[in-house]
Amino acid sequence: MSHTPGVRQAQKQQSRRALLDAALGLLEHQNLSGIGVREVTREAGLSPAGFYRHFRDLSELAVVLVEESLASLHGMIRRVLAEQDGSEEIIDRTVDLIADHVREHRAHVRFLARERHGGVRPVREAIAAEFERFTDEVAAGLGAQPAAAGWSAEDLRMLAGLYVEHMVATAAAFMEGGPAEEARIARAARTRLRLISAGRRHWLDEG
Repeated sequence: MSHTPGVRQAQKQQSRRALLDAALGLLEHQNLSGIGVREVTREAGLSPAGFYRHFRDLSELAVVLVEESLASLHGMIRRVLAEQDGSEEIIDRTVDLIADHVREHRAHVRFLARERHGGVRPVREAIAAEFERFTDEVAAGLGAQPAAAGWSAEDLRMLAGLYVEHMVATAAAFMEGGPAEEARIARAARTRLRLISAGRRHWLDEG
């Protein structure tokens, strides 16, 4: 019987995962405010009472989904910006990386795009807080690059925000546009990155 606690813990984690996956699946087609606990538990194959052994309410579940969704997005943004120097090759690779990320994490990207400005306040605030943290981390990374010499902390954070917002907007555009629109979206994304990179190079020019 010594293995029983381990088995129970595994079953608990499995049930929790089932609830998260069920909610994410439902959120591909509607906002968080449009679903209920009974829908989620029915999709997960659990009882409504089982839901409350894991989460206080749907907002708490959704905040966990925010953390999961942004973990993957965060990794993508950091990989992109770690080598961001404005060259055409890197800009092309950046846009390709964003498109690949959407293909692999479409449900998470759709969830963030819907709920970032949605009606459930705790979820909206969780997303905003994570993006603020991303921006701070990206600003710190940019500040360590030789090209940042002479930049103020405020300006570096502004630049970081431009990059983060561009990545997120491009991911949302790829998700909404679908395969038929990928070429057009990629061209627009590359153009915007070139504009940001050009502005970065000349930001400290006199006049």
